[in-house]
Amino acid sequence: GGCRQEHAVLLEIARRNVAPIVGLDWKDDREAAINWLKDLGDPYVANAFDAEGRAAIDWGVYGAPETFLIDARGMVVHKHVGPMTLDVWEKEFMPKIGQGTGGE
Repeated sequence: GGCRQEHAVLLEIARRNVAPIVGLDWKDDREAAINWLKDLGDPYVANAFDAEGRAAIDWGVYGAPETFLIDARGMVVHKHVGPMTLDVWEKEFMPKIGQGTGGE
């Protein structure tokens, strides 16, 4: 539900080309996920697949969707839990990207 709810927002963020978006498909059927992106549009520059949920444990994910802003050194500088909205993107992520964090 939440992933579908935020999908149009991710497409818009990707269209703005401010920062690359990488998807992590968490515990889904891979083929169904690929078809879902083909049908609804793919905002991601890359999409990883985590069938068993191991990567999500490493990242501290406890529900989907969650969005992480990663800086050029690979450090998490911000995390948002729940569906992404343009309001959250503008207020929480863009100021950090504008400071040179995450968009490099």
